[in-house]
Amino acid sequence: MFPLSTFAYVKIGLAAIFLFGIFFAGWHTRDRDFAAYKAEIKAEAEKQEAKVESIQQKHELVKKGIQDEYDAKLSLLRQYYANGVRQPSTSNLPGLSSTASIANANTAYSILAGQCSQTTLMLTELQKFINETYAIK
Repeated sequence: MFPLSTFAYVKIGLAAIFLFGIFFAGWHTRDRDFAAYKAEIKAEAEKQEAKVESIQQKHELVKKGIQDEYDAKLSLLRQYYANGVRQPSTSNLPGLSSTASIANANTAYSILAGQCSQTTLMLTELQKFINETYAIK
């Protein structure tokens, strides 16, 4: 009735079960390795996120400290130049003839000196900010 004997069908069945078993074992091994790899990557990502958060907190502290220091120094500079810069006594030199032009020149020089000092302060604080931010790791 069947072209092959029963023993041949049993052998074919056992061979098929053996091949499927080998395939399943190989698949299961790779699946387990992949799951371990995903867990390792997830742990590394969480570790990196914690490091980035720490760096951001340090950056904010540095930024806040430098901003407060800059504001205080800028306030002092503005106060100093708002009161007028005192010129050193130059009694040996002859004075200018027009008192109005002297007052205007002194005012202009005071404003210019104030602006220059504010720009210098801005640049020095920027350099300090960059150096301290770069040092955060």
